[in-house]
Amino acid sequence: MKKLLLASAAGALLAGAAGAEEIKMGISLGLTGPLESIAPAMQKAAELAMKEVSDSGKLLDGSTVTPVVADNTCIDAAASVAAVTRLVTAEGVRGVMGGMCSGEAIASLEQVGVPQGVVMISPSATSPALSTIDDKGFFFRTSPSDARQGEVMADIVLERGINSVAVTYTNNDYGKGLADSFAQAYKDKGGEITVVSAHDDGKADYSAEVAALAAAGGDALVVAGYADQGGSGVIQGSLDTGAFETFVLPDGMVNQTLADKFGAQLETSFGQNPSAEGEGHDKFAELATAAGFDGTSAYAGESYDASALMLLAMQAAKSSDPKVYKDKVMEIANAPGEKIYPGELAKGLELLAAGTDIDYVGATSVELVEPGESAGVYREVDFKGGKLNVVSYR
Repeated sequence: MKKLLLASAAGALLAGAAGAEEIKMGISLGLTGPLESIAPAMQKAAELAMKEVSDSGKLLDGSTVTPVVADNTCIDAAASVAAVTRLVTAEGVRGVMGGMCSGEAIASLEQVGVPQGVVMISPSATSPALSTIDDKGFFFRTSPSDARQGEVMADIVLERGINSVAVTYTNNDYGKGLADSFAQAYKDKGGEITVVSAHDDGKADYSAEVAALAAAGGDALVVAGYADQGGSGVIQGSLDTGAFETFVLPDGMVNQTLADKFGAQLETSFGQNPSAEGEGHDKFAELATAAGFDGTSAYAGESYDASALMLLAMQAAKSSDPKVYKDKVMEIANAPGEKIYPGELAKGLELLAAGTDIDYVGATSVELVEPGESAGVYREVDFKGGKLNVVSYR
């Protein structure tokens, strides 16, 4: 009888272990390119959520999570498609945290994510065009659309008494979408746009672009570009010639690299980027510090949340199949349910396993609206004293 009981117990253990698997999760970021300065923190944040879930042993009968990283370059659509194709077909990932920039995210979603039936959650692709893509339910984003950012930016500019601006944007889906959104909102609220013009990244000299912007004039220059690329070049050219001294800086420009580069020369400049405040933000910042990276870096919190949402959705669906768990992402991201914060992913997994609803708050106060994107909270920043300072949240 004792041998029979032992055999039964061993059989039960084997049955429980049979459901466990190694779940590979893709991370597609521009580790090189115009936003390479913020990519490392985003990668570490995504890996932090994956490790937290894997170490808990509570995902799908003790499944482990292995991150697989690909460099999508942020701006080269062909390179991004190739990178995500490798993640899906060669590595067999069950979801992708990415893309990072809007144009490459659109390309990899349309050419890989949707045809292959793989969930993609972007932490930072913000083009309004992503709201209308026929994604078959496979695409989500933890950052808000630039349709929302344009409205917020217009309010901030006008509240600061700036009634006319010139606008330059990086010549891609992100830059044009944001520039159009801001220009329309600003004009609707009574502001004057003197010129809207594109600039290309990767140039050594932006004097011609700056000259055209200066000729149009304005109380300030809106730079809808990248801090590691043409956006900084336009600012440098403007400062060198005295064309503008106040710059309005949206999310692609707001990071510590810009403050380090220009310091006190940005004394009157300001901007905004998606972020959040409160308990989830603070808990994530503490976890990030313990893990050796800056949790307040742009889109780090959104990256943690993107990874967490996919893994929690798997638990809710009782399956790592993206064709199945995609239908649970919106459900676990929103009320009703017990609130889940960074560092509490094991708790979330336990509750879902017991059939209890959760409301994933995460690092960025996650609330997803149709068609699967963040409702959006922004932090207003300035650069007084040559430092990147948080002014308020809205």
